[in-house]
Amino acid sequence: MANYNKVILMGNLTRDPELRYTPGGTAVVNLRLAINRRFRDRNGEQRDEVCYVTVVVWDKQAELCNQYLQKGKPVFVEGRLQSRSFEDSSGNKRNILEVRAERTQFLGTRPATPVETKDVETGGSGVEEGIEPSSEDVWLEGAKGEGDGIEN
Repeated sequence: MANYNKVILMGNLTRDPELRYTPGGTAVVNLRLAINRRFRDRNGEQRDEVCYVTVVVWDKQAELCNQYLQKGKPVFVEGRLQSRSFEDSSGNKRNILEVRAERTQFLGTRPATPVETKDVETGGSGVEEGIEPSSEDVWLEGAKGEGDGIEN
């Protein structure tokens, strides 16, 4: 029998990424996602449901997530389910089911950062702000507003 393990998620970060390195120097970051679902119950009332998922990102993707993502930012993740076991501080065996990211995509707009420029006439350097981003600089627009599932 064939097996298939694929997860596709889109949600908002509930906290800043937590970057760490393995003893071998490999970067790993945990992303805590809130995925919202809006539906109508049997009485016809609109309800919101939030599912919280931990996503583990490795290597260069982990470093990029740590650099560009922060609490509240939307992100798209493709990956697979992965379970692991560990022993907690009380000596109890714990099992965790999380998503191992194979691809992450940042949603929303790229943060506005000043661009370093060189003044040709005076030879000085300066910072230009308010430069219009090119189409390559604009990231996908994410859903904003209602039901972002972020805890304050």
